[in-house]
Amino acid sequence: MELQDTPEEWRVVATTTPFQGNKTSVRTDDVVMPDGTVARRDYQVHPGSVAVVALDDQDRVLLLKQYRHPVRQKLWEIPAGLLDVPGENPLHAAVRELYEEAHVKAEDWRVLTDLYTTPGGCDEAVRIFLARGLSAAEGDRFAVAEEEADMELARVPLAELARGVLAGRLHNTCLVAGVLSVLAARAGDGLDALRPAESPWPARPFEA
Repeated sequence: MELQDTPEEWRVVATTTPFQGNKTSVRTDDVVMPDGTVARRDYQVHPGSVAVVALDDQDRVLLLKQYRHPVRQKLWEIPAGLLDVPGENPLHAAVRELYEEAHVKAEDWRVLTDLYTTPGGCDEAVRIFLARGLSAAEGDRFAVAEEEADMELARVPLAELARGVLAGRLHNTCLVAGVLSVLAARAGDGLDALRPAESPWPARPFEA
């Protein structure tokens, strides 16, 4: 048995889009099951996202605390953002998000992990990068608005974040996956063995 997710697409006999938003939509598909029955599946259609574990030379991770209305909480998160342009290079998007949200740049970029956030109800795919060799970005800070105008920034030791994740104090998907992936990589072949930043991403194909 090969331990790898595999592409597969079951036949859809009808589809509608009952809601179309600014960035995402809701789709309803009637899907033919293996036994021949037809089941209705509702899910959110999402452009995809990138996120960045920005790790400094003191083994601290750059975090943002932001209000998230659907869960009615302020969550500690890593810098992240949508892939606004179809086919957008995810590395370029990650560099942009790190600059816009934290006014930071990085010398070394690697792919840390790829994931689907909630595959039972949303097709969002996220690529999480590891960024090292951090320094302040040049120029003026990016102008923020709405929830981002209230963001807090911090640098927190990686070990402290891991304890917070396992204790149930931190809940953001990308933060949890990113922090634990860094620890897993270190315990395995090391951070320098991670995939190159421009590695293919079948879930969201992109141009170089």
